[in-house]
Amino acid sequence: MATADSTGFFPPRTEPTQAQIDASMTKVLELQHNAHTQHGKRPFAGILVGPDNETVLLLHQSVSHVEHAEASLARLAANHYSQPYLWTCTLYSTWEPCAMCTATIYWANIGRVIFGASNDQLLDLTGRFNKENMTMNWTSEQIIKGGQKDINVVGPLDGWYKKVMEDADIYWSKLRKP
Repeated sequence: MATADSTGFFPPRTEPTQAQIDASMTKVLELQHNAHTQHGKRPFAGILVGPDNETVLLLHQSVSHVEHAEASLARLAANHYSQPYLWTCTLYSTWEPCAMCTATIYWANIGRVIFGASNDQLLDLTGRFNKENMTMNWTSEQIIKGGQKDINVVGPLDGWYKKVMEDADIYWSKLRKP
């Protein structure tokens, strides 16, 4: 796995403190809440935080079943920032990024992903064969391990997954099959 190196493509990353993680998770959960309560979008959101672990560089909510928050955010980031810089950034997401989103994060070279709730927890919430969310049985970590980069994947987060699920259930409870 590729880690910090002398070429500068994988510069060292600074670990966020718990207070920084909590502050970023609060922001991304607010974005998720606004996405589904104010804009009628699916309850998924992501923010990109800079190397200082405090500055929010970009944010995005889910737009559709193929325009996910995390993949959209990673594509925007790749267009605006260099790959070595993105290696020192963190993408925070309310939910574990799916296979498509994780692969886009990988190709953008974002060095860390922190998420509130897992894909398994999402499946529990949405129910099987929910046409709005056909959850896949792959974790972000499994996708990353198939590559060559040492992207740090953290989640689900104790103290956050229940908050993420409770907020998202406002949306999913209306669509869940009885």
